[in-house]
Amino acid sequence: MSSNPKGRTTMEVGADGVAIITLINPPVNSLSLDVLQSFKRSYDQALQRDDVKAIVVTGAKGKFSGGFDITAFGGFQGGKIPAPKPGFISVEILTDTLEAARKPSVAAIDGLALGGGLEVAMACHARISTSNAQLGLPELQLGVIPGFGGTQRLPRLVGLSKSLEMMLTSKPVKGEEAHNLGLVDAIVSPGELIHTARRWALDILEGKRPWVPSLYKTDKIEPLGEAREILKFVRAQARKQAPNLEHPLVCIDVVELGIASGPHAGLWKEAEAFQGLLRSDTCKSLVHIFFAQRGTSRVPGITDQGLVPRQIKKVAILGGGLMGSGIATALILSNYPVVLKEVNEKFLQGGLDRVRANLQSRVKKGKMTREKLEKTLSLLKGALDYESFRDVDMVIEAVIENVSLKQQIFADLEKYCPPHCILASNTSTIDLNLIGEKTKSQDRIIGAHFFSPAHVMPLLEIVRTEKTSPQVIVDLLDVGKKIKKTPVVVGNCTGFAVNRMFFPYTQAALLLVERGADVYQIDRAITKFGMPMGPFRLCDLVGFGVAIATGSQYVQNFPERTYKSMLIPLMQEDKRAGESTRKGFYVYNGKRKANPDPEIKKYIQKAREISGVNVDPKMMKLSDKDIVEMLFLPVVNEACRVFAEGIAVKAADLDIAAVMGMGYPPYRGGIMFWADSLGSKYIYSRLEEWSKTYGGFFKPCAYLAERAAKGAPLSSPMEQTKSRL
Repeated sequence: MSSNPKGRTTMEVGADGVAIITLINPPVNSLSLDVLQSFKRSYDQALQRDDVKAIVVTGAKGKFSGGFDITAFGGFQGGKIPAPKPGFISVEILTDTLEAARKPSVAAIDGLALGGGLEVAMACHARISTSNAQLGLPELQLGVIPGFGGTQRLPRLVGLSKSLEMMLTSKPVKGEEAHNLGLVDAIVSPGELIHTARRWALDILEGKRPWVPSLYKTDKIEPLGEAREILKFVRAQARKQAPNLEHPLVCIDVVELGIASGPHAGLWKEAEAFQGLLRSDTCKSLVHIFFAQRGTSRVPGITDQGLVPRQIKKVAILGGGLMGSGIATALILSNYPVVLKEVNEKFLQGGLDRVRANLQSRVKKGKMTREKLEKTLSLLKGALDYESFRDVDMVIEAVIENVSLKQQIFADLEKYCPPHCILASNTSTIDLNLIGEKTKSQDRIIGAHFFSPAHVMPLLEIVRTEKTSPQVIVDLLDVGKKIKKTPVVVGNCTGFAVNRMFFPYTQAALLLVERGADVYQIDRAITKFGMPMGPFRLCDLVGFGVAIATGSQYVQNFPERTYKSMLIPLMQEDKRAGESTRKGFYVYNGKRKANPDPEIKKYIQKAREISGVNVDPKMMKLSDKDIVEMLFLPVVNEACRVFAEGIAVKAADLDIAAVMGMGYPPYRGGIMFWADSLGSKYIYSRLEEWSKTYGGFFKPCAYLAERAAKGAPLSSPMEQTKSRL
């Protein structure tokens, strides 16, 4: 233990004989090893003191506890920090010390009671909560299971089905729902929380309220046969929804063991399983993503200047198409007043209708009331000119990808918008310097690249030019956070980070198909790897026009590393454009179900003839592993170029961009993290081998060659990253 621990507990004993033990570890009172050791000392002291009759456990400054300190995971995994012996926390502290104590305890819960925080609360003999408190066990998001007794106590408090739902989805419940479920015993206001908890603890002592340890409650657990049927169903669902993940099944197994063999057997099995999962590749990947996501808003040289975000009171959006209306939806959902401008009444009404439809979808799903819908829509105004732009703080342009049109728009914006107004573009392909070429406002021009649908997709790619003001970047980072997006700040180049990284992905798939690989085997292999869908199904979904437009500048700028396929143009000639025409690489029925189409072979054959490409027998026998590597290693290669050029300042930002922008499986840690698990030497050798056979498309870049020669990881340490800025 450190001599000056950051986290600790305090204990105060009142005249009523109730000891208040407070968890202190800002900002969310996480349960570090320091806190847990201090907690045990405080608890032992409370049990030994004759003047203490009962105990209340709470957290400092309106937060019970956000859970175990995740920063320790890396130390445990790397052997730098010795992990507590199995059962030390769940059995020795929470079960044998807290729950088995001869003095009753009550958890007083406000703010967060997540993960280990909730597990501490469940070991108490009662729980009092505020209505807005959040209670949950989100451990599965990190590749582990609850490790402090949660798999045994939650089912006994809320029932088997609800407990499995809470653990497997990692979704917390608020205080009111927790009360209805039986997870907490009473709901009170924050001001009454400690007083009520004190009184409740004394009532338990005096026999006025039940004193039943959570571990021995049985009224919510179904008979064993019925319980096993529930577990069997949930296990089948978990296998279907997350076929590559082990830890959801481990969680279900541990719950079942506790029901079949008793809670103590369950606790020891949980402790053993937690230790094993903690060292798994899945846990390491998900913990990396956890910290990488939180690190995207820290931009060296920008966010360390002490700049305070300016208040954005009103936003204007140019273009009411799918992207513009989606961006407008995201903004008004976070209470930003928005002006939506279009070129005529028909287009404007279409844009406003799309925003309404987006909100109505939320009403249908139970995420919004009709009253809230109308209140939210009242923040949106339509416009056909720039008059209402005179007091806006930010404009986001979301019109078609036409350079001259965007240049004219930005010249107009400079005239009508106030001098402090941020001028942002949602372009996914066009150089921002080109867009702002006819203005004198390059310092406030920035890319705000949303992903479709903009009100749903979590990523916001913030694109800065060499002239973009740090203040503007800080302002947009703040807006991104407020509209619940994960922002990634990148440099200005063709395709920026996400589209540029993933352009080779579709190209590689086309290369494989023209040389003999099967379209549908490729899609199956990629979905089996963990992507939401394969590259050909994705092309059908987004439309071939989008795929071509996204890559057009890339093709012009980097012809030497572009694979020129005629397959998509040939299909377009026959009006096979994907889902929109019910024919693409697949055929679609009225319910949009995709089915393989034997006709696709004739287009592939024709593309081969035009390109002069012959079938390679090796391509007809590719394994799933080969397919995954031949599609994703070119992505890694391009990501290395993006990183080496300083377009991304942290490799972890590229991981988040891949996960949140392209659906790359988070349990593989992102594209660069996954690449480092393979090793730079291996990746270099594979790409070099393919480049000799199939051409420059696969040629390893200089950065990758340099890292491979040194046997070094592709994700440079932060010190090297800073030196490249």
